[in-house]
Amino acid sequence: MSGIRSKTILFVTGAFVSHYCWNDWAAFFESNGYKTVLPSWPAKEGEPAALRASQPNKAIAELRLAQVIDHYANIARNLPEKPIIIGHSLGGLITQVLVNRGLSAGAIAIHSVPPQGILPYELNFLKSNTKALGYFTSIDEAYLRSFPSFQFAFTNGMPLAEQQAAYDALCIPESKRVVRDGLTSAAAVDFSKPHPPLLFLAGTEDHCIPPTLNERTFKKYKKNDTPGSVTEFVLKQRNHFVLGLPTWKEDAGYVLDWIKKH
Repeated sequence: MSGIRSKTILFVTGAFVSHYCWNDWAAFFESNGYKTVLPSWPAKEGEPAALRASQPNKAIAELRLAQVIDHYANIARNLPEKPIIIGHSLGGLITQVLVNRGLSAGAIAIHSVPPQGILPYELNFLKSNTKALGYFTSIDEAYLRSFPSFQFAFTNGMPLAEQQAAYDALCIPESKRVVRDGLTSAAAVDFSKPHPPLLFLAGTEDHCIPPTLNERTFKKYKKNDTPGSVTEFVLKQRNHFVLGLPTWKEDAGYVLDWIKKH
């Protein structure tokens, strides 16, 4: 299956950050003739500072991955055409599930959490994400990354002032249930199912989602691709804060060109 004719883009946000992370990307694609939709997750509509101040946020803590996936699926179904879906991190996993449900005209998974069955054993992944599972803590209280955790997992290699600005602008509490659900059947996809063009972007400097993890996901699709399915993989020198790096417009431009070619 090929040919991305849609002019609608649905952005899917990952864990730990506000949907504001897509603001520049949405403006870029709008300026290039696309209609963009960038919804928040349920219970995460507020300003990041206010959400951080809401800890322990029980509404966020109660979220489940299936609920978040269905939230985006309902949005996709109610758009006037099948959207191009662009997701980052856990949003990349959600993107893959939506693709599997036949809800996209094409998709881009940026530094994506892997679907069920691809074991994330990379040390930096474990260091970045184990605390978010919340074992030995109350599951009824949301998890909020500390600034040092955010520095390691998202903004490693950036100047301190830029790291702090990124944390203040975007970091929000997360549901431990959602994070745990990433290891369950809620995160399952059928790798052999035909799909529209699917692009994976990965970053050599990403601690949160190491590039080898993205590459193993890509190879799983490639091994099982049916005739007509298109799966591609691109590796660049980026950390997990890829959406907000000075190189974000270069990456958005690459995605735009890729969409136009398929």
